Amino acid sequence: MLGYVVADGQGAADLVIREVADRLRAEGVQLAGAVQVNKDTDPDRKCEMDLHVLSRDAVVRISQNLGALSRGCRLDPDGLERAVGLVAQALAEGPDLLIVNKYGKQEIDGRGFRPLIGEALAMGIPVLTAVNRGNVEQFLAFAEDLAEALPGDAQVVFDWCMAQRTLTAG
Repeated sequence: MLGYVVADGQGAADLVIREVADRLRAEGVQLAGAVQVNKDTDPDRKCEMDLHVLSRDAVVRISQNLGALSRGCRLDPDGLERAVGLVAQALAEGPDLLIVNKYGKQEIDGRGFRPLIGEALAMGIPVLTAVNRGNVEQFLAFAEDLAEALPGDAQVVFDWCMAQRTLTAG
């Protein structure tokens, strides 16, 4: 009921999750959640990170420009929390599936989308997310026996989502 993708390569999981979300929406699956879209700017700057909220026509910037020489985390926690708020509204409407772009540092620390993942699971709503290889251990500690590893293959992930939808509908 809690599927996760670990894809190698920068942005690879984002692409898989986004493709699956697009296909699910085309099939009429009611989604709550957000997918990440990275926008390249110029070679001297890191990309801009946006979350596209699946249930609304909203795009929330979750990165901040810290300058070319910065080494710190460029996640904008306020932007992330705005996206979480929009997704929470959609989750309250009882979607078929929750998609969380990433279970990352904010979620490891108990913030970000983590409360919504727990809420969705408690409601019987399946969850799909991506996890960076370095965060898998912390994710599995949170997920306990609910987590199911999925390959970074959009067709396999799509099929898993459709099967979860069928299981929860029956």
